Amino acid sequence: MRPRILEVEPLSREAFAPFGDVIEASEAVRHFPINGGNTERYHDLASIEPGPEGRAIVSIFRGQPRELPFRVEMMERHPLGSQAFVPLSGLPYLVVVAPAGAPPAAEDLRVFLARSDQGVNYRTGVWHHPLLALDAVCDFLVVDRSGPGHNCDEVRLDTVGIIPALA
Repeated sequence: MRPRILEVEPLSREAFAPFGDVIEASEAVRHFPINGGNTERYHDLASIEPGPEGRAIVSIFRGQPRELPFRVEMMERHPLGSQAFVPLSGLPYLVVVAPAGAPPAAEDLRVFLARSDQGVNYRTGVWHHPLLALDAVCDFLVVDRSGPGHNCDEVRLDTVGIIPALA
């Protein structure tokens, strides 16, 4: 089958809501001063779901840069817990997602360009592509699940999705 060209859209809380949370300090989220007014707390930005018998862990993932155009040939999901990514390297990156449920097809994919100050939290079971760093090696703080049970499903797509070069 012919590859499907995927449109890249800016990451926003509203557009990403079906897949999880956008983690960012913005006026759109609950925030308030703490520490005698010296610090602004942007509160409860993601629903971390460690699942049954799981616990939340914090890791750093170091992603190698991907070249555009990029072929999206596979997707993964974590059926037992959520997975949050917060960029640490000050660079934008790409997020590819599809709804939880049956394995996705290329037409189910959505591609978001995340700014360097935006993280994402994939809800339990949401299909997503592994890290898509751009331009340089990038570190991400990751909050996800550790615990018993199989927590990573991978599928190959019947039709490849192509993320074009960014304008």
